[in-house]
Amino acid sequence: MRIRTGAAAAIFALVAAAAPLSAQRGLRVIDESSSDEVVQFTPYVGYLTFGDFFSRRTGSSMSSDDAAVVGAQLALKLAPNISFYGNLGYARSNTQVDVPLAETGAAANTNVWLYDGGLQFSVPTGPFGRGSVKPFFQVGAGAMHFDFDDGSPGVQSTSATNFAWNAGVGIDARISRSIGLRFMAKDYIGRFNLQDVSGEDIRAPVTQNWALSAGLRFGF
Repeated sequence: MRIRTGAAAAIFALVAAAAPLSAQRGLRVIDESSSDEVVQFTPYVGYLTFGDFFSRRTGSSMSSDDAAVVGAQLALKLAPNISFYGNLGYARSNTQVDVPLAETGAAANTNVWLYDGGLQFSVPTGPFGRGSVKPFFQVGAGAMHFDFDDGSPGVQSTSATNFAWNAGVGIDARISRSIGLRFMAKDYIGRFNLQDVSGEDIRAPVTQNWALSAGLRFGF
């Protein structure tokens, strides 16, 4: 009976001693799979869809064709799961203006620039709140800048800039210690600045412009 009691005590002591060591090993493995990145740089490509900038019951409207978008995002870590990001994107589209009652219309090649910044929040996953795949969401603000050019010689191009809120969701999937894939859907919400184009104080409706993208994320 004493032998059994002594064996049980020895096994209990061995387990108690091994538990902290096992936990430390597990924590080290997790740490190796998610490096201490302070800066993240993510070039990306995707697809940008525009809302209707202007629309009336008479049939008058102004809109831009959906287009490919390219860009890059730089993020600076503020806390384990919080970062500040800055984003720059570019798309080339075609904008149409239709005025049925006046029997007129116009089209112009359009360079679209997206400027925004804000906060990114990563969602902890896996043991100890870490893992190789992390969902995240972003909230921020910025601007959408449009340069219009109808291609006519001697005609000065026009431009418009409007404020835009933005919100996005995505997933980061780690490939190696400092490289990963990023997939994101982001909504730019704002009113197109018709006054810049027409010179008239016309209030445009709020539009949602979606950017769907995939990129390669580098951590430093």
